[in-house]
Amino acid sequence: MIIRSKAPLRIGLAGGGSDVSPYSDLYGGAILNATINRYAYATIIPNKKGTIVFRAEDKKEEVEYPSLKVIPPDGTLDLHKGIYNRIVKDFTGEALSFELVTWVDAPPGSGLGSSSTLVTAILGAFVEWLRLPLGEYDLAFLAYLIERIDLGYSGGKQDQYAATFGGVNFMEFYKDNKVIVNPLRIRSEILNELAFNIVLYFTGTSRLSSDIIEKQEQPSQ
Repeated sequence: MIIRSKAPLRIGLAGGGSDVSPYSDLYGGAILNATINRYAYATIIPNKKGTIVFRAEDKKEEVEYPSLKVIPPDGTLDLHKGIYNRIVKDFTGEALSFELVTWVDAPPGSGLGSSSTLVTAILGAFVEWLRLPLGEYDLAFLAYLIERIDLGYSGGKQDQYAATFGGVNFMEFYKDNKVIVNPLRIRSEILNELAFNIVLYFTGTSRLSSDIIEKQEQPSQ
């Protein structure tokens, strides 16, 4: 059995940054974004070898471990490990044995939400494999918890929800982790015109959004 999943990357159209705490907790946030035809992919291949293999084809990184309940993050494929640890903690209660292969169509630091989209894609594969009872809001929030709480990466919430829901959405963010996703029904000719007038370039440089957001979260002097 092979389980495959993919989730779309997104572009921000308005309101970026207003989904980041403490701003969204104090004032509420509002973001308009749209997913595009570039994706993060995840493939799970269960096995009975008593091993866990994480392989990121785009980064040319691979690590292998015996089947453990917890695999501590150590700087290599930590997103993969964080997701696995949460799956065991919240759902299975026991170690699993499998190979997880991933690929992302955009490099880290591209500004397209690649890390959060990858988390969402991997979670989607686990949901399908283990038949986990998670709806769209549940999956997006779990992706947020893994990335922001478990792994401690700074950032907001829009990327996880965009990757989970897909399409063009107006999103609202409030305190106590309340999120409302409003899918927008836009005529196909308008979407086609928008796509025709947008070009994405890779400049060869990248930036860590977590570093930028950490500065945004600092209180003003």
